[in-house]
Amino acid sequence: MTHFAELLLNGVSMGAVYALIALGFVIIFKASEVVNFAHASLLLVGGFLVAELHGRIGFLPALLAGAAGAALAGAFVEFAVIRRSRAADHSVLAIVTIGVDIILATELTRRIGTRVMAMGDPWGDAVLHLGPVSIAETRVVALIVAGALIGTFLLAFKHTGWGVAMRAAAEDHETAALMGVRLGRVSLSAWAVAGALAAVAALFLTVFPTPGLDRTTGLVALKAFPAAILGGLDSTTGALVGGLIIGVTEALMSGYQGEFAFLGRGIGDVAPFLVMIIVLLFRPAGLFGTRELTRV
Repeated sequence: MTHFAELLLNGVSMGAVYALIALGFVIIFKASEVVNFAHASLLLVGGFLVAELHGRIGFLPALLAGAAGAALAGAFVEFAVIRRSRAADHSVLAIVTIGVDIILATELTRRIGTRVMAMGDPWGDAVLHLGPVSIAETRVVALIVAGALIGTFLLAFKHTGWGVAMRAAAEDHETAALMGVRLGRVSLSAWAVAGALAAVAALFLTVFPTPGLDRTTGLVALKAFPAAILGGLDSTTGALVGGLIIGVTEALMSGYQGEFAFLGRGIGDVAPFLVMIIVLLFRPAGLFGTRELTRV
C-alpha cells in the first residue's frame, strides 16, 4: 500500500507538470488553430537557459530568464513563421512547426552536446517523509508550482480582457475580428504564454530524481502531447485532466512493470500513447473536446 501511495503521489506530481505542457498545446490551438509540434523545442530552450545561467545569476533569476526566453522564442515563431505563412490550411502550418522544431532541436542539441546539465535548483536530492510514504521534495514543489500557475492562468482566462479575447477568438475567429478583437495579439500572447509554461515544466522534468537536462529532454516532453489529445485539443479542462491521467498511468505502469512483464520492458514509456489510442477509439475529439474539431 505504501508503494502504491508513493507511485500515486509521484504520478499526480508529474501529471501536473504534463498538464503545464499540454496547456501550452491547447492555448496555441485555441488562439491560432495550429497544432504546435515545436512545443518540445520551446521547452528545451527554456530549460537550456536555466541550466546555462543559474551559475552566473542565481537559480530564481535564471528560471525567470528561461521562462522569458522561451516566451520570446514562442512569440518569434508565431510572428516570423506562422503569421507570415500564406498557407490557408492549418494542417500545413502544423507541418511547418515540425520544421521549426527540427531547426531549434538541432541547434540546441549541438550546444548541449553530450553534457547532462544541472539546473541549480535549491531542493537537491532532499526527500520528504509523510509517515511511511517518501517523496522527493522536487515532486512536491512541482505539484505546488504547477497548481499555482494553472490556477492563475484559469483565473486570467475567465476574468481578464485577454482571456475574454482568447475565448472569443477560439469560438469564432471571424466574428471576434469583426467585434474588434486583435487576433494577431491574441495569437502572439498565446505562443508566449505557452513557451513560458513549457520553461517551468522543463525545470521539473530535469531535477531530482532525473540527473539533469540533456539533448533528449525534449523527447520526454512529448509525453504531454497525448495528454492534450486525449483531454481534447480545444479544452483547457481537458489538458489538466489529460495531464493527470497520463502522469498517474505512467507512474503506476512503471512501478508495477514486473506484473506486466508479458507486455515487454518499458511499458511505462508507451503507456501514455496506449491510453491516448484507447480514448480516441471511443471519443475521437477527446474527453472534453468538441466533436466538430478537425485533427491533423
